[in-house]
Amino acid sequence: MAWASSIDEFFKNFKRESQILSEETITLIKSHIENRNLQEALSVIEKALRDIENASLNIAVTGETGSGKSSFINALRGVGHEEEGAARTGATETTMKRTPYRHPKLPQVTLWDLPGIGSTSFPPETYLTEMKFGEYDFFIIISTSRFKENDAQLAKAIARMKMNFYFVRAKIDSDIYNEKTSKPKTFNEENVLKNILEECSRHLSSKPPVFLVSNFDTSKYDFPKLKSKLLYDLPANKRHVFMLSLSSVTEATINLKRDSLKQKVYLEALKAGALATIPLVGMIRDQLEDLDETFNLFRSYFGLDDASLAETAKDCKLSVDTVKVHLRFPHLFAEDDDVSLGRKLWNYIQRISSVVGGPGSAVIYYKKSYYLQNLFIDAAANDAIALLNMKSLLENKVGPYVSKPPDYWE
Repeated sequence: MAWASSIDEFFKNFKRESQILSEETITLIKSHIENRNLQEALSVIEKALRDIENASLNIAVTGETGSGKSSFINALRGVGHEEEGAARTGATETTMKRTPYRHPKLPQVTLWDLPGIGSTSFPPETYLTEMKFGEYDFFIIISTSRFKENDAQLAKAIARMKMNFYFVRAKIDSDIYNEKTSKPKTFNEENVLKNILEECSRHLSSKPPVFLVSNFDTSKYDFPKLKSKLLYDLPANKRHVFMLSLSSVTEATINLKRDSLKQKVYLEALKAGALATIPLVGMIRDQLEDLDETFNLFRSYFGLDDASLAETAKDCKLSVDTVKVHLRFPHLFAEDDDVSLGRKLWNYIQRISSVVGGPGSAVIYYKKSYYLQNLFIDAAANDAIALLNMKSLLENKVGPYVSKPPDYWE
């Protein structure tokens, strides 16, 4: 059946790290459709959506006091050090218990701050038992200097449990700053990073990948590579929630969110069971109001909700109205009037249609709201990228907002 072929072609457009369905699930859906077992196909789709929507993510972060562990947790959650609910930085480790920090927008994502193994009396296996290792999706081991023997032994113990772990060397921007300040004539950033990486690897006999990161700027160094690796290694159903939890600080992350949301919208459209071509005209208006909550979630995921725009304006020392000028579709995102987001989007489609020949020639497959949601996702992603470009232009004009990296915080 052509429908089965179209499903296969749709999911082939996405890289592994952004796929929210496993190959096995895609194959099963296709098989049921090809055999005309529509009810079975929809049952698989419904289960896949439940798995995606109910997925929780628990990330264990461990490292010695002063390693940048708390700053890393805040960075991954997109929370400032002084914001309510931030992991405490600069604090002496006084407890041997794990501490949970939930993501501010996605409560099903939790980062667990674990005491460094060197600050406990537990051997690696006992440490993992005490820290309830079976509850985590993966471990991140953080250091601010060379990785110690305790860290290497912990990694071996985690590997024996057949769990994923990652080494992170934090505070790289502070190292760069210090090296540049102390050796201005011979300073070479590439050589500094290479030397740090080699020093870390010398103390890790298994030669695992080490990611050099700045907790202050998650768009630089190896932070994007780390995020991509985590996504690649996660089970497909957990990638969606992790992608949405990431801050929109790079164009690559924004595009991953776009891809993830488009796949979920596609699955929801398949679930609706509209298997024929449906004319767009006259089929949209009745669902506009129901989409407002969905559109507001999309805005939040891309950092375009009012609170996020206000924070962006504050960081850039601009007014919110000035920031909104850089949005390509500002009328879609405004909340200060009585016109719903869905109605604004419908008005937008009408304006576009008057130029390209009217919506009568457009068709939509599977569900009436599919076209609307995809259009809104694209608009939100494009605006998130526009804001990134605006920030980049401002930095190029006035320089970075902070002259010295604050990564010396815990």
